[in-house]
Amino acid sequence: MILFRKFRVLILMVFLVACTMHIMIDLLPKLEKRATGADSGDGGCQCAHHPGGESQGWGKQRARSAAEAGWPNKHTLRILQDFSNEPSSNLTSHSLEKITAAGDKAESVRRMRPSAGKAEDHKPLIGDASGGRTVSVHGVSRLSALFEHPLYKVDLPPLTDDDTLFNVNTDIRFYPRSTGNQGWHNEEGNEEEEGFTPTGDVTADSYPNWLRFHVGINRYELYSRHSPVLDALLKDLITQKITSVGESCTVLFLACMCTQLKLIMTFQNYGQALFKPMKQTREQETPPDFFYFSDFERHNAEIAAFHLDRILDFRRVPPVAGRLVNMTREIRDVTRDKKLWRTFFISPANNVCFYGECSYYCSTEHALCGKPDQIEGSLAAFLPDLNLAKRKTWRNPWRRSYHKRKKAEWEVDPDYCDEVKQTPPYDRGTRLLDIMDMTIFDFLMGNMDRHHYETFEKFGNDTFIIHLDNGRGFGKHSHDELSILVPLSQCCRVKKSTYLRLQLLAKEEYQLSSLMEESLLRDRLSPILIHPHLRAMDRRLQLVLQVLAGCIEKEGYVNVVEEDLAGDTATHRNPGHR
Repeated sequence: MILFRKFRVLILMVFLVACTMHIMIDLLPKLEKRATGADSGDGGCQCAHHPGGESQGWGKQRARSAAEAGWPNKHTLRILQDFSNEPSSNLTSHSLEKITAAGDKAESVRRMRPSAGKAEDHKPLIGDASGGRTVSVHGVSRLSALFEHPLYKVDLPPLTDDDTLFNVNTDIRFYPRSTGNQGWHNEEGNEEEEGFTPTGDVTADSYPNWLRFHVGINRYELYSRHSPVLDALLKDLITQKITSVGESCTVLFLACMCTQLKLIMTFQNYGQALFKPMKQTREQETPPDFFYFSDFERHNAEIAAFHLDRILDFRRVPPVAGRLVNMTREIRDVTRDKKLWRTFFISPANNVCFYGECSYYCSTEHALCGKPDQIEGSLAAFLPDLNLAKRKTWRNPWRRSYHKRKKAEWEVDPDYCDEVKQTPPYDRGTRLLDIMDMTIFDFLMGNMDRHHYETFEKFGNDTFIIHLDNGRGFGKHSHDELSILVPLSQCCRVKKSTYLRLQLLAKEEYQLSSLMEESLLRDRLSPILIHPHLRAMDRRLQLVLQVLAGCIEKEGYVNVVEEDLAGDTATHRNPGHR
């Protein structure tokens, strides 16, 4: 008994010593940097929603340097930002607060590499990335003709304060006098300066583009059809200087969990975006032996999903643009994440590589390598911070089992939708119809990884579904995964606007593949999809229309197609009652 007690005490002492050493290892670099007067920072667990891990000393120093450079206080800018594509995104409301200026080291590297800078300068901007190549009919762009169609000019209901995401606090003012940069000051202490409220039309053009995007979000859409802010924001994503980089993870059960490598990039105007690096070439398909939950997340799938969502007139995917990133200058030299920094190495082919820390494909065998240090990736604009615009995460009723052998209930019960129709929030409003929209969207891409979805909490259940995390789409152009269409075939419900647009996109004068090809030509990394993927979308569109035709034949047009074009008539209708 005495030996057993001594053994327990010994185990406890070893545990305490290990914890103490772990804490000291983390604190020692900070103490050394503080002693030498340098900025303090620690890699730690770079979670997208983890509270800011940097010391107050660094924050004060950053504020002083920003003030000397003519930048206003960044606090109210940064609090508006957050992004998550993980199912626990509504558990916390903190964004990554690690913003850093490019140091002397980065500047010296930039001077040493003029050729890389020149090459980027000569790349076409997003507006003219097509190089004049457009797919046209009778001399008119197919895409322009599509957006001029009456189905793409349906007006939204009049917006009230309850229908807009932000009613910006009037005591926060924007000051366009800052030296060429955009930022926010608090009204206090600046009474002698002229300020404008963020809701005023006079200074709307002076806001940073990412903030204009946030302010424009409403109950019905992330952005308007012909919003000039969208093109400006897409341009920012590929041209803004990157000042800070950290890994994006999710906090689950007090642990930092990363599935695949994703980076949070902060820009000079304090905007942020989620960076997914290139893992596969355009021609590679998902290996046939891969499960859907272990598939790669493709950067070109994120880009193509944004364009497809816009062509379908959903406007529920945050803006995404492709960018060629210098791994040395724009990632390694500006990151404050020690764990990320330590994974950089030079390959035998003299290419710069890194692999980060995550659950899948983060090892030297799956390292991401540049040519020699340039790498493609997608940049998705952040949604507003959860502190200001909380989002609710919902489990997808048709979520897959994420198991090698087990099947989900909907896969074995053909009457599963009847149960869903009686369950809130699917028993009223448009939520079930929005699920059908998302089902069609995922089937056209071949995306099987839709386990959760999010909505803005302010709008309750009467709002759209945000289509986040589309990286596992466009994996197989030679296979159509019909199980993705099960929600549509079980429920036999669709919005009239969606049904008519699908029929329109199937016509020869428009044709979904041609529209996608033309739209994707505008991206910096064009071509985004190879032709087999484009042709697969046309084929899948016909399959969707066949399923809907079968539903109409079985249940009748009025019981399948829900009227949503003649005003807001479907908002409070019970989808389970016919």
